[in-house]
This record gives sequence, structure tokens and C-alpha cells, in this order.
Amino acid sequence: MSSYSHVYVQGDVTIDPSAVISSGVILRANPESQMIIAAGVCIGAGSILHADQGTLKIEAGVNLGTGVLIVGHGTIGANACIGSLTTIWNASIERLTVVPAGSVVGDVGRQVAEVCVPATPPVDSSNPPEAVNHAPKPIASPPSPSPEQPEQQYVNPPVDSQRHSSESTTEEEPESATSPAENSVYGQGSVDRILKTLFPYHQ
Repeated sequence: MSSYSHVYVQGDVTIDPSAVISSGVILRANPESQMIIAAGVCIGAGSILHADQGTLKIEAGVNLGTGVLIVGHGTIGANACIGSLTTIWNASIERLTVVPAGSVVGDVGRQVAEVCVPATPPVDSSNPPEAVNHAPKPIASPPSPSPEQPEQQYVNPPVDSQRHSSESTTEEEPESATSPAENSVYGQGSVDRILKTLFPYHQ
């Protein structure tokens, strides 16, 4: 393993002296794998090159932008230009190819399964669906009495007219049978005696 002040190198990595490698770059080759950096290669800052299951070769004049990630095995053809933040996974790039920044090339890993949505059956215009009736339901009326159970009729009990007349007569008698003594004014006798004394001739 070789280590430099501005680049990290691990494994079987061959770098041409004319290659320009910025700071923060990681060059790593797994066991039984190899990486070759040819002459005139320019690797931007923060890029990661990881050889796995074979040989990863960067041919002469290749320009790798900042933050490029190359994983696996393959060949980047001569004078190819790889845009920044591009990911290349187990793939090769033809010579003089320009890859836009932020691209993903090669095995993109897990595949997203397509979700099958059941098709909606077509609506037959000749037989439109019945409209839903949202009218309020009628309120059920109370059950009518059956013929077997006739309605109960409440009849006032008969009144004894003679008893009623006798009671009314009894109640009225005390009012009419008042004695003259009860109707006299208190002290009327004294007043009469005084008048007789003063006016003896007006008896």
C-alpha cells in the first residue's frame, strides 16, 4: 500500500508519472484486481476509483471531473471526458466520449419493479349507472289500533244532579240567612240613646 499527502492509494494500483491527481482522491484495488492510470490522465478532487473483480483501466488523456465514482472493472477510453458527480458501475466508456455531469452508467443496482394497476372497465354509455337516490327516507307513522283492540274512550262519570243541587243550596244558605244583628254596626245602640237624649221630640 502506498500513501501520498494528497491521494490515498491501496492495492495493485499503477499510476503514470504524468497523471494529474487532485487532493482527496481515493484509488483502491481489491485483492486479485488491478487499476492502471495511463499518461495524461486528470482526476478531479474527491473522486473515488475502486477496482473490483478484474482490471480497471483509465486510458491516456482521460479527464475525470470532481466527485466521480468508478466501481468494478472496465475501461475508460482515451480522451474521454466524464462529468462531475458521475457514477460508473462495471461499465466501459468509449474513447472521445463525453458523459454529462451527474450521470449513472452501467449496473444501477436494484431494479424498481413496475406496479401493475388494474385497468378501469369502460363505462357503457348506453346503460348509464343508476343515480343514487339521496332523498330522505319517509318517517314511519305510528301503527294504527287494530280492530281487535278498540281505542279506550274515557267518559266522565255521571254526576248526581240532586246531590250537586243540595250541596250548592247548602253552601248558599249561610250567606242569605244573616240575622239583622249581624248587619248592625258596632255601637249603634249607644248612638241611638244619645240621639234620643238630645232630640226627645223626634222619636
